[in-house]
Formats: sequence, C-alpha cells, structure tokens
Amino acid sequence: MSDTRALLARLRRGEPLGEEALAAFARGLADSSVTDAQAGAFAMGVVLSGLSDEDRTALTCAMRDSGDILGWQLPGPVIDKHSTGGIGDCVSLLLAPALAACGGFVPMISGRGLGHTGGTLDKLESIPGFKTALGEAEFRHTVSETGLAIVSASPTLAPADARLYAIRDVTATVESNALITASILAKKLAAGLEHLVLDVKCGSGAFMKTREEARALADSLVGTANAAGCKTTALITDMNSPLVPALGNALEVAEVMEVLTTGKASPLLELSAALGGALLASAGLASGPQEGADKIEEAVRSGRAAEAFGRMVAAQGGPLAFVEDWARYLPEATVIREVPAPRSGHISAICGEALGLCVVALGGGRRVETDTIDHAVGLSRLAPLGAKVQKGEPIACIHASRESAAEEAEAAVLSAMTIGAEPELPPLVHERVG
Repeated sequence: MSDTRALLARLRRGEPLGEEALAAFARGLADSSVTDAQAGAFAMGVVLSGLSDEDRTALTCAMRDSGDILGWQLPGPVIDKHSTGGIGDCVSLLLAPALAACGGFVPMISGRGLGHTGGTLDKLESIPGFKTALGEAEFRHTVSETGLAIVSASPTLAPADARLYAIRDVTATVESNALITASILAKKLAAGLEHLVLDVKCGSGAFMKTREEARALADSLVGTANAAGCKTTALITDMNSPLVPALGNALEVAEVMEVLTTGKASPLLELSAALGGALLASAGLASGPQEGADKIEEAVRSGRAAEAFGRMVAAQGGPLAFVEDWARYLPEATVIREVPAPRSGHISAICGEALGLCVVALGGGRRVETDTIDHAVGLSRLAPLGAKVQKGEPIACIHASRESAAEEAEAAVLSAMTIGAEPELPPLVHERVG
C-alpha cells in the first residue's frame, strides 16, 4: 500500500512514475492489494495530468505482464487488427479469415458491445453453437489448425486491465488516451502478436468525433505498441455513416456472409482490404500496402476467406455447413417494418450514435452488463449518406421483437437521419499513422 501511495503522490505532482512502480501497481491491481479507492485515484490522476510516453508504455507493458502471455510457434506471422469501435462495423469478421487465407495466423481477442457500438463477440454468438470462450489449449489448436480464432479474453490475460477498466467505468475516467491505449494494447500484446493494424474511427458513429481526436489516439496507440515491440500501423477511417447498411448482431453477420460468399464490391470489402493490405505489408506477406490489399480482395473473391471462416465456425462449435447455408441458421425478428422517408431529398447527415442507441433500445445491445442480447433485432437496408430518396420510399427497415418497440425505433431512425441537400461525402480512409 505504501508503494501505491508514493506512486499516487508522484502522479499528483506531475513527476515521472517509472517502470518499477507501475509494474508493482499493475501486480497490485491483479492480486487486489491495490484498493478500489487507490485505483480510482490513479485513473482520475491520469485523466487530469496525463502520462509521459515512457510511463504510458511502462503502464501498458505492466498490465500485459500482470497475467499470462501467449507465445506462438507457427509457420507464419502472428497478426491481428483492432478497431476503436463504430456502427455497422463488422470488419473483423471479414478481415480475420482473409488474413488467414493469405498466410497469417490471427489469434483475435475481441470484446462485446460498448455504449452505442456493437461487439464482435455478440455478433458471432448469433451463429448457433458458436463458442467465444475457449480454454488456452483449444484456442491454440484452433489458431494452428484453421489460421484464426475469435475469442473473449480469458480471466488470466491482462487481469490488471480488467480490474482497472471496471473501475474506470464507474468513476467517469474512461476518456483518457493514455488509459485507452494501455487497455487496448495490454490484451493485444499479451496475445503474443508480432504485427498489428489499428482502425481508429472518427465521426458521428465513433467514440472519437473529430479527426484531431482520432489522430491523437492513433499516435498514442502506434507509438506505444511499437515501443513495446509489436510492429503497428493505424488507419484513421470515417464513421459518419454505417460501414454496412445494417446494425444488429445477426443482421451484420448476414452482411459479412453476403460479401464473403459473393465477393461483391462494398465499403466493407474496401476498408478490409486497406487495413489488411497495411498488415500484410508489415508482416512481410506483401511487398507493400497495395499488393496486400489486392491479396485480401483476391482471398475474398476466390472464396478462400469464406472457407477459412467456415473452418473457424466449425472449430468453435458452430454449424459445419454454416457458410453453405448461412441464412438458414441466423435468427429472424418477429416484427419487420420499413421506415418511409418523410420528404424527398438526399440523406445529408446521419447521427450514428443515435442509430446505435436505437439498436440497444431494441434489445440488440446492453444497458447494463447483465442484459441479455436479442441477436435478431436491429436495422437493415439503411440508406447511406448522400443517397437520393423520394418521399414515402424506405430509408431503413426495423427488426424488432414487438410492435411497440418497432414504433419507438421508427421515431429514433427518423430523428437520426437528416434529409436535405446533397452532402460532400468524406473519404473512407482519412490518413495512415505509423
């Protein structure tokens, strides 16, 4: 306890904290010798005062080292992707199997829905039987045999982060680039990654609303990951419009399967190729980002990515023939109704956060941790930013469990989608960092 008090005193005075003190603090978080009050004070101190680059890296590595660290001996690079969260963002489900089809091994540790954004694990659990909680031996076997696995973090992986995050959630200290960086990277580095690409989103559907905020976080993430020994790049991408025209767990899986099984051009494939291209180039599986992007697109259009996805689904408890007959397995809502446009014009703005919260209200996300997810509900056939619409034609389709919920969702959709003059469309990728 005395060491933690000394650490907090240095933090209050704005002095360097140092590797040794931060390592002891992380161990104390993991074994509960650091109290909740001390952890909350630390989090608030970092929010108010920040951390130096050196201390941010030291905190990240200390939280990584607070539990198990995976090591791999595989005939290819160990690679992964992480997104800071958006709406209609199901890139992981398309990109992970494409990377595996290109020779990478992808031990992807993912999360659940947070706030207005969906979670990769929740989406996968709309597939009957799919298990996201695997023991280490099963996790290793799945990655080795199929090239990928998408799982939840085990309790022994970066336990200091799990403890600190829970405290940040109830002390209004989530919004700190230093703490966000340490939290994201502690789990990724503990997974034994060699190369990482980050999708840092900005816009109305993202946590970071401006490019300046997104760039600051991207700089923090890339600098820290590289300093910790994981070769990392980031793309700052646009989230002023949903990436796919659907929000909701099973509905987003359906969008992914449509692209995986047909190879059709879409913003989802375009962004996956851009992220995957940067990662393949970093890992030496392509001569540069463009060749890497071409390889990702070829893996999807040839069907090899779909085959890899199917192998993963089967290995993690899902249907053996899921890829061949995916529509049969996904749940459907009992109430489905269109939302007509109230006037003619263009979709000039979309409040992505409001749409995401609409899906949460339908039951497709959690207000509290104990909420049960309804995988069938959500929104589909969303008119994209810039689309020209006529009065009365549908701009969205609601999938709900009851009529009253659908009526509330319709009002939310109409409030979130502005019809006016044709807007200037932002690029899908704004810039690359690292």
